[in-house]
Amino acid sequence: MGTVTRATVTGAGDPRIARLRRTVLAVAALNLAYFFVELSVALTVGSVSLLADSVDFLEDTAVNLLILVALSWPLARRALMGKAMALIILGPAAVAAWEAAQRFAAPTAPDVVPVVLASLGAIVVNGTSAWLLARVHHHGGALGRAAFLSARNDVLVNVAIIAMGVVTAWTGSGWPDLVLGCAIILLALHAAHEVWEVSEEERLAAKALAGEDVG
Repeated sequence: MGTVTRATVTGAGDPRIARLRRTVLAVAALNLAYFFVELSVALTVGSVSLLADSVDFLEDTAVNLLILVALSWPLARRALMGKAMALIILGPAAVAAWEAAQRFAAPTAPDVVPVVLASLGAIVVNGTSAWLLARVHHHGGALGRAAFLSARNDVLVNVAIIAMGVVTAWTGSGWPDLVLGCAIILLALHAAHEVWEVSEEERLAAKALAGEDVG
């Protein structure tokens, strides 16, 4: 999962920033599209870990859109956008948490083959995102680096889900999926919290620039 660091991307007139803008927009579109794919598979096969991982795609969409708006929007509007994104992340995370809570009494093993196939697709999407961002993330300051590290680290989560599928196929137990799903949910909640914190800091910065009391 990604970490949103507290920095503002500047230099919007730089052609390198224009390239960064195009890249993060493409990465955001990729992540949003695969969010719906993974969400559909997760709900169909009953995988908590895959459902939780779909939230991560929404979080990555939010991070990249925040970078995009940070390149041109004023602080006040950027802060509102960030808080909206944090709430959007919390929606699917809450659904995943509810599903996990429902299964604690009697965890059921998901259908392993669709889970593995969806995770392989996720590796392709996250790997492509990391490759695209690797070429431009140094132009976007700390936020650009955060997006790159997020995509790179997400590949490891996808590998963990595949490993979980192997364990599930071997044991026939629903516990590996449930435990991994809970861990991913906690990471998603942490990411939403960090997006919210960044937005709150930008709101206070906007008030300070306007000469308002920030106490």
